[in-house]
Amino acid sequence: MALNIYNIRKWYRMLSGKSVMHVHQTLGKAISTTEICGYYNNLTEKVTMLPDLLDTEELPLYTTPSGNKVVFPVDVFQYGLGAYDMWLLTKDCKYETKFLQCCKWTIDHQQPDGAWNNFFFKYPDNPYGAMAQGEAASLLVRAYVHCNDEQYLQAATKAIEFMLLPLDKGGCSEYVEDEGLILCEYTHLPVVLNGWIFSLFGLYDLAQVSDSTIYKEAYVKSERTLRTYLRTFDKGFWSLYDTKGKMTSPFYHRLHIAQMQAMQILSGEQIYGNYAQKWERCLHNPLYKGMAFMIKVWQKLTEKECWA
Repeated sequence: MALNIYNIRKWYRMLSGKSVMHVHQTLGKAISTTEICGYYNNLTEKVTMLPDLLDTEELPLYTTPSGNKVVFPVDVFQYGLGAYDMWLLTKDCKYETKFLQCCKWTIDHQQPDGAWNNFFFKYPDNPYGAMAQGEAASLLVRAYVHCNDEQYLQAATKAIEFMLLPLDKGGCSEYVEDEGLILCEYTHLPVVLNGWIFSLFGLYDLAQVSDSTIYKEAYVKSERTLRTYLRTFDKGFWSLYDTKGKMTSPFYHRLHIAQMQAMQILSGEQIYGNYAQKWERCLHNPLYKGMAFMIKVWQKLTEKECWA
């Protein structure tokens, strides 16, 4: 049973808008398709919800089910991306300072093989994931453009190269027939929609600044595969979290809408806009929202573990 005090508190914070892990993410506020600029999802609330961190060298902490506070790599990457957007929007140097601090932590904690031990506290036997690799690459590419420092480009390249390794070689990519490419947030669990897209963002960013065509080709291949899989994440009246049929919470449903909007801008493919519009209508349909909520509650109560 996934019903316990930790998860009840977690769900309450998420539903009440008090969880920094689940801040409302609209389409990014400073997107550009001609240059590396703002991030594609709006992560600025990651920063504004934790204003006390700005005047310190501290990083956001994640509380594990056992009550331990740890530095969760994805939290650092997202906080850094949010700080960079805040700097772009305000030009306040405190956000630039925090962005660069997150970038330094990212460089310092990258393994020699290019990975970050992201799920060390949750899945120690499967600690790597494409979402962490992709978001780190997005952060590092922005640091490279901002500072004109090759170390950031080299680290971003290593991050994506690790991500693109096949699952059976320790990486985060599943290569399927018809030259398909799936980017796996979890290497041992069903494919997660939001994690795949966050991973794609990192691949897209590296392709914009790299002299190699490998990353552009991988992006095109995975984006094409994603389009063929979109129906797998559509319940008809709501979006699904993964390919196993896990129902999304309202937070993840809204996140999917914003990601679809971003993917339409980046790819030019109308299918993403169509899903964004469909899922937006579902979000505002009380019957559909109620059905999705009841199914989600049942899944939460019956699943063995609860991560999303």
